Amino acid sequence: MSEVDLPECGVARFLLLFDGPWATLIVRELMHGPQRFGELRAALPGISAHTLTNRLRMFESRGIVNRNAYPEVPPRVVYELTDLGRSLRPVLDAMYEWGISCPTSAFTPRPDSRR
Repeated sequence: MSEVDLPECGVARFLLLFDGPWATLIVRELMHGPQRFGELRAALPGISAHTLTNRLRMFESRGIVNRNAYPEVPPRVVYELTDLGRSLRPVLDAMYEWGISCPTSAFTPRPDSRR
């Protein structure tokens, strides 16, 4: 495996794995336990199959998610967080608490702000 040039900043490292739309929300859903692809799509209205597939593959390749395929007809594939993925719980809990405690005014641009 080739060595990766990682940023020194922990937040920047986090964003290498969890940038872009849906990444954190997919992990949030998998915190509830193993789920099938269709269950994840239903829990995340608006996510495309393409985006969900790409995120799950990336998470699997980075050791955040396990993909378990069962030799059944029809095929059954279940996704679940690894220990590394589950270690994100305090991060998601902190994000949740911050989001809930953030004043609603923060979500509306001030009229005098520059665009």
